[in-house]
Amino acid sequence: MKTLVLNCGSSSVKYKLIDLDGVNQNVMAEGGVEKLGLPDSFLKFKFKGEKVTITTSMPNHEVAVRVILDNLTSEKYGCIKDFGEIDAVGHRIVHGGEKFNTSVIITDEVIAKVKECYDLAPLHNPANITGIEAISAIMPDVPQVGVFDTAFHQTMPAYAYMYALPYEAYEKYGIRRYGFHGTSHRYVARRACDFLGLDYEAQRIITCHIGNGGSITAVKDGKSVDTSMGLTPVEGLMMGTRCGDVDPAALLYIQQKEGFSTADMQKLINKKSGVLGVSGVSSDMRDIENAVAAGHKRAQLALDMYEYRITKYIGAYTAALGGVDVIVFTGGVGENQTGTREKICRQLEFLGIDFDAEKNKTRGEEIELTRQGSKVRVVVIPTDEEYMIACDTAALVK
Repeated sequence: MKTLVLNCGSSSVKYKLIDLDGVNQNVMAEGGVEKLGLPDSFLKFKFKGEKVTITTSMPNHEVAVRVILDNLTSEKYGCIKDFGEIDAVGHRIVHGGEKFNTSVIITDEVIAKVKECYDLAPLHNPANITGIEAISAIMPDVPQVGVFDTAFHQTMPAYAYMYALPYEAYEKYGIRRYGFHGTSHRYVARRACDFLGLDYEAQRIITCHIGNGGSITAVKDGKSVDTSMGLTPVEGLMMGTRCGDVDPAALLYIQQKEGFSTADMQKLINKKSGVLGVSGVSSDMRDIENAVAAGHKRAQLALDMYEYRITKYIGAYTAALGGVDVIVFTGGVGENQTGTREKICRQLEFLGIDFDAEKNKTRGEEIELTRQGSKVRVVVIPTDEEYMIACDTAALVK
């Protein structure tokens, strides 16, 4: 079954065409559109191992999706003969609020409910919907499925997702913890158990999706019971440019002293904080590692803070789960930054982690980082959200 997976952002469209045969997948094509809406917008993709970039005007999502589809069927770069070979389209949708706890077939009613969540994800949900509408305009008969970042976390108990604010804030505006990266956490938690030969529904798992954005999730018996991101993706870990956990009164103090508007504060906590804000160097952890090696003190501070907060959340979720059986690293940092993985695992050896430094030298591959007999098993599982979206799409369409 050939499934086109689309991830539409405000100025980008990522895609992957996957041919699923049972549990096996064949990635036929993948790439993305960037600088959507600007004069120098472009499509980039891999073809026979080579990177290809095509610059062309793409003023909106419908044009971008049309360019992607035309490229998939082109004589030069195509992998299918016509649009009719695409059996279904799966869309990443960031926020489903409390309305969706699983993936769904896209209908007019679903679109209306997703639009009701615009206030909760103003940068993402409108773009997600424009991607759905673009496919509807170009291929009106193809079935479409929505896969929500927040759905996996809808199993959290109320005491984990509620904030200690006046209850009316929840009743009137839906103010609560929703969590994100749910598709990634769901994939790596299950895949880790398959990899280790464990029963997924009988484990206490902590999944660490860490990169420029980052979140940690506690999974018990196959269900998310707590996660670090909140109403928005700002809460929780220190990230590339997001501040993570901070005393809200500190933000009010800054706003008052600087005379900042709400838009200014949004920019401060989302774009100017985190690793970039503390280090003054970069939001990319590779740059931070290089700066640390060169003796940059603020870069060292940023790295220490970044790793400390991950360690602290793992400790907290170990307590919430009543112990931990498996810890999973994924995401750009989790899959590749060996120093950070070792620092965290060494700090948590008291839990029963028998860390293997030799195994840890591996980057970007599935591997167990603990020795045989380790009480807590630690693994690296590269995430594959597109595969999960394709699987959900195929299951619902069939």
